[in-house]
Amino acid sequence: MKDSKTRIRIISVAVLAFGAMLATKLYFVQIVSGEVFSEKADRQYTRPVGGVFNRGSIFFQAKDGTLMAAASLKTGYTVAINPKLLKDTEAAYTALSSIIALDRDSFLAKAAKVDDPYEEIARRLDPDMAAKITNLDISGVNVYKEKWRFYPGETLASQVIGFVGYNDDMLGGQYGLENSFETVLKRDDENLYVNFFAEVFSDLHKTLTDTGTTEGDITATIEPHVQSFVEKQLQEIDRKFNPKLSGAIVIDPKTGEIYSMAATPSFNPNSFQTEKDANVFINPLVQSVYEMGSIIKPLTMAAGLDAGVITAKSTYNDKGYLDLDGKTIYNFDKVGRGTVDMQQVLNQSLNTGVAYVAKQLGSKQFAQYMLNYGFGSKTGIDLPNESKGLVENLKSRREVERATASFGQGIAMSPISVTRALSALANGGKLVTPHVIKKIDYKVGFSKIPTYPEPVQVIKPETSKEISRMLTEVVDVALLEGKVKMDRYSIAAKTGTAQIAHAGKYYDDRFLHSFFGYFPSTDPRFLVFLYTVEPHGVEYAAHTLTEPFVNITKFLINYYEIPPDR
Repeated sequence: MKDSKTRIRIISVAVLAFGAMLATKLYFVQIVSGEVFSEKADRQYTRPVGGVFNRGSIFFQAKDGTLMAAASLKTGYTVAINPKLLKDTEAAYTALSSIIALDRDSFLAKAAKVDDPYEEIARRLDPDMAAKITNLDISGVNVYKEKWRFYPGETLASQVIGFVGYNDDMLGGQYGLENSFETVLKRDDENLYVNFFAEVFSDLHKTLTDTGTTEGDITATIEPHVQSFVEKQLQEIDRKFNPKLSGAIVIDPKTGEIYSMAATPSFNPNSFQTEKDANVFINPLVQSVYEMGSIIKPLTMAAGLDAGVITAKSTYNDKGYLDLDGKTIYNFDKVGRGTVDMQQVLNQSLNTGVAYVAKQLGSKQFAQYMLNYGFGSKTGIDLPNESKGLVENLKSRREVERATASFGQGIAMSPISVTRALSALANGGKLVTPHVIKKIDYKVGFSKIPTYPEPVQVIKPETSKEISRMLTEVVDVALLEGKVKMDRYSIAAKTGTAQIAHAGKYYDDRFLHSFFGYFPSTDPRFLVFLYTVEPHGVEYAAHTLTEPFVNITKFLINYYEIPPDR
């Protein structure tokens, strides 16, 4: 009796285990791979040149949580002929050309290739056209379902998204998220069409650990309405000043989440093949480095405040120039102002003033602060081919290199690296990891919200508060003589105008303009970074970038209904 109960228990456990295994297998076959099996059933014919293209989607997420497809699939039909089975070439051409536009000579040339069983004559037809051709029932004419990569937003955030194309003979993501998340987005259909019962009774462990479980869709942090507005502002800069390039980043300085990342000129990934210059595919905000000029001054000033070598009321004697190591550096206007305090150094953007701060810090301490801001290192952003900064001058013992670095010349960084460093001024002194991925939804039914390294404290919270107060005064009093001050919102900001280097020297008439600002400066929600390379007809960044910055700021305040802090 006891043995009988034991046998019943063993059999029951076995049945339950088998049922669990069967249920798990059914889940993977019907749910996880259900779309694939449906796709196979939907095919009208077995295509001789491979399966239907498949790939995961990329989404943007609006403020209200609504998803917008940034990269998806579009469905259509291909028409192909098998010349060997085509009985009446002329009749076939006449019938087909009544439905689709065909070049007669090209069609006849393909029909003459009797040793080739597959010659495409039309692609990406809509269902109505495909149905009409199928109803012709012409021997040797076949209709196949096809899918291709489609970007509904066209140029929207194109350098962030990238595109799908061939690298040699391999089709995959090129540039942007398409590249950096290739293992998530790609689909391997080679072994998906298997016998159902073979699938059910094959090794369960293999199913649960198969690398295919990494397949999924991704949702980016890019907010489509913000991105669209920012891109329009860049286009307006280009229209007015005809620069070589312009770019922008909108970031949450506390979390590193990027709401907008844009550059002009851009491209349409639906027709990337038409671009003559492949450099347009590069994301310059991540992959290029620049000497940024005076927007580095607040970082130097913050370092001096943090180390205790100066305060906002500290003064120095400004002669308008400094002679260092046989070189002379000047203020932007070469004018001396006599006794000046540190607030005026920022208000009037004095090169000699921040050089004074760097001298008070000393070469070693100044260089360490700059490196602590992340200059010379990658930010870890989840986009491909990030460039490190060029900061060798920080190692120099010469005073002139330290002085020029203090106001953003002689060292070069990527825009995303500078944006991260400037965020530390806004967020209480922490270096965050900038990122453009909000969530990954895996095909197996699980979701993942990426985690990033803990922010690193690079300046004290009280330093962040004080430099924010000083930069707020820059906007209220000095920026375009206080004309852009907002009565109900505090804004901290600084402009930058850098000479462009060439062959070891600097052009006298070519500049990079930059601008950053964050708001409300008492508790920042957004930081906006802008730059434009070689604008024409204007010398200073205050006259090229202030207006787009203010426009973006007002848009964000209204769109996100940010409460006033004044």
